[in-house]
Amino acid sequence: MISVSNLAKSVPIADGDLTILKGINLEIKSSETVAIVGASGSGKSTLLGLLAGLDRASEGAVTIDGVDLQALDEDGRAALRGEKVGFIFQSFQLLPALTALENVMLPLELKNTPDAAGRAEEFLSRVGLTERLTHYPRQLSGGEQQRVAIARAFAGQPAILFADEPTGNLDSKTGERIADLLFELNREQGTTLVLVTHDGALARRCQRRFEMDAGLLEEQSNPAPAVAKAG
Repeated sequence: MISVSNLAKSVPIADGDLTILKGINLEIKSSETVAIVGASGSGKSTLLGLLAGLDRASEGAVTIDGVDLQALDEDGRAALRGEKVGFIFQSFQLLPALTALENVMLPLELKNTPDAAGRAEEFLSRVGLTERLTHYPRQLSGGEQQRVAIARAFAGQPAILFADEPTGNLDSKTGERIADLLFELNREQGTTLVLVTHDGALARRCQRRFEMDAGLLEEQSNPAPAVAKAG
């Protein structure tokens, strides 16, 4: 589903170039759950942005479902994201002037999805926000806003979901519930799940775990992920 070859990213600075990523090689299969861990500033979020086509690499290639992102312009990458990719940002990225329901409906309407309102309501119900459909982001807690973001990402039924610190800035109980939702929806839809996280417990629930250190990526052994309890 995702293939990365010799990926590198550098940015210009006053006295030359700053290398953020170098020589990244990675293969992720359809429906796999993958965690990328590492210290702040190690390049995790940069890598996630390149995998999702939100940024362009300096060198190397990223292929999603057989499509080379480097061969696409910005409009092409946006079209691919709209068709195949969901993204959960640490900062939620909800539109403040729209209700929870409207925030989830918007990307569905942009794709001309039939019954966008019905699907949006279904997924907000799935994340426990039936009573918050008409609330605006400012009226929601951080955990509720994150659940709206998850509902928005999954309502489009993406083939791949990228999540940047999906439990960051949440209390442990809310974070655990968010994690449960991610893996539950992953199992139901067969979505490939790629997480950037500082949360060791969340990383251990993934099938594979990679550590980013100084722009280099290395796969680590990960215990078999625990099977969630029924109900």
